Amino acid sequence: MLKTSEMRRQLFHASVGILILFLIKYGILNPARIFIILIFGIILSIVAKRIKIPVIHWFLLKFERKEELKRFPGRGVIYFFAGTLLVLMLFPADIAYASIMILALGDSISHIAGIRIGKFKHPFSKVKLIEGTLVGTLFAFIGAMFFVSPLEALLASVGAMTAEVVEFRMNEQTVDDNLIVPLVAGTIIFLVRTYVMPLF
Repeated sequence: MLKTSEMRRQLFHASVGILILFLIKYGILNPARIFIILIFGIILSIVAKRIKIPVIHWFLLKFERKEELKRFPGRGVIYFFAGTLLVLMLFPADIAYASIMILALGDSISHIAGIRIGKFKHPFSKVKLIEGTLVGTLFAFIGAMFFVSPLEALLASVGAMTAEVVEFRMNEQTVDDNLIVPLVAGTIIFLVRTYVMPLF
């Protein structure tokens, strides 16, 4: 049951990510609107801790981890929007799009592959599996290539999916990988484009 619910959650994560990217690319969503959605989502999360909001509560039961229902309902989606907003503000559009795609596909597929075929523990994590990281990196690479060069897509995918495995902590709190993954991906592409590509 746990594996089924986690796979459902990750498929939802990937679908929402691709939908968000589509809406951004075609001008339906922009940073200002994403910021408004983010604020509204945080308010809904606070209310949802105390009140079972119709429809929202159903989605939370279907797609949220049980431990987050009482602590931070909707955490994954909220942090996805936050990570998306950050890369849109920090990087050119194509880098931001590739970073969002790496988050949407790489992060989700790595969890699904880990559940389905994972056998070997990752040396950088107590819970992640090597097979999940490898498959997630492959899908992230393919998705990112729609927006940036193959070299940029490859290095960003490898770097971001490696960062996804490592647990970053700030003030004794784990930093959500929906923030880490797109920021690492965008930073790598920016550095490669600025300092490596001019050499060729």
